[in-house]
Formats: sequence, structure tokens, C-alpha cells
Amino acid sequence: MRAQYWLAAFLVLLSTGVSAAPLYIAAASDLVFCLEEMNAAFKQREPDADIKLTLGSSGNFHAQIKNGAPYEVFLSADLSYPNDLAASGHADARTLTRYAIGRVVLWTVNPAIDVSAGLAALAQPVVKRIAIANPEHAPYGRAAKTAIERAGLWNTVNAKIIYGENISQTAQFVQTGNAEAGLVALSLVLAPKMRGTGKYFLVPQEAHSPLEQGAILTTRGAANLLATRYIQYLRTPEARLIFERYGFSLP
Repeated sequence: MRAQYWLAAFLVLLSTGVSAAPLYIAAASDLVFCLEEMNAAFKQREPDADIKLTLGSSGNFHAQIKNGAPYEVFLSADLSYPNDLAASGHADARTLTRYAIGRVVLWTVNPAIDVSAGLAALAQPVVKRIAIANPEHAPYGRAAKTAIERAGLWNTVNAKIIYGENISQTAQFVQTGNAEAGLVALSLVLAPKMRGTGKYFLVPQEAHSPLEQGAILTTRGAANLLATRYIQYLRTPEARLIFERYGFSLP
């Protein structure tokens, strides 16, 4: 009887520990609004989940995790970063989940700018500053630069470009008028908080390499059962519908 009591007590403590343990997530900032809804839905399944979310550029998170940052789940806007973490032993390759393909838009809140002209609108005299994410470590920044180059406009507009640390900051430059236009994530302009603000042009997918996005458990996260449940949740039909609402196409 005493053995059964201690076993039951141990199982209660174990269950409580799994539910109450903080879950540290590093996520690409194109997910800033999407994950508000996603994490709220996840907490419906895991009411005691304590999610510690940090948003930023995928390249910076990749470097931080390699240097020992305590993130347990990594959602990257570029599949190459989680792949590299798995190859280097910093993440569990078995948990790699391709959750979305991102889209880039030319976005402005300035009514004088005609976005129907596509990327050619960047050369309009009214456009004094163009915001893109830093292509050194932000996948959306690399895609933006590639799209401008393929349109034959880089040399024309290069002097106008200002760089955001990540795609969320890039969108803020446009929203606040610090840049007349910018190349940002579709997921940001479709968010309920932003929908109907300004106007946008959807950059054709062939204008840049696909923004294949992937999530993975770090080696630290592999020991947290809640982190495993979170990765599994990203594969559910409910989660995929949320991604779709924010303009992500699905692998």
C-alpha cells in the first residue's frame, strides 16, 4: 500500500513538473502575431504551460543556441538554421518540423505610393526610404534583397534602403513613417492588429528562394516533455489552420 502511495505521489509530482516547467521558445519575428493566437490555442490543451517567448531574427537565434542560449524550441524563418543545429548536435534532428512557407510583400501606409506597380514602385520619387530586414541574419531580408536584385532595381534604390534588425522592426519602420515603403512578411500585414493598415503588393514567389520555415527541439528542449508536445502541436490541423490565416502556405 505504501509503495502504491509513493508511486501515485511521484506520478502527480512528475505531471505537475511537466506542466509547470517554463517552456523557452525562440521564434522568428514574422510569427509575432501568429504565435499570440497559436500559443493561446496551445494553452487550451496545456492550461498550466508557462511559455517564455522571445522573438527576433533567425540567424541571431541560431548563433545564440550554438553558444548555449537556453531555448528549448526554435522556430526559424529559414530551414537551413535548424538543419545546421541538428547537424552540429545542438538540436534533435528527429523533431524537425517544416511548418510553413513565408511570403514577402511590398507594404506602405503612404497613400501617394502606387503598389500596383510592384517592386517598380520603389523607384518612385515619393519613396525616400525603403525598409528591409538585415540580410546578414534575417531570412526575409535576404529574400527582399534578392527580389530587388532580380527586378533589376538594386543599384537604383540601394541608397534608399534602411535595415531593420528583424522583420518585425522593419514593419515598424513602415508603420511609423520612418520608411515610405518596405518589404515585410505577409503574416504581419494580415494580422488582425494590422489588417487594413496601408496597402500591399504580394511579391511573386519566384522572385526569391522559398522561405521554408522549420521548428526543432534543441538538445536542451529534448528533455522537456512540454517542448515535445509543442512541436507535436505545430503539426496538428488546428495549428495549420492558424498558420494559413496569417498567410503562410503549408509544406
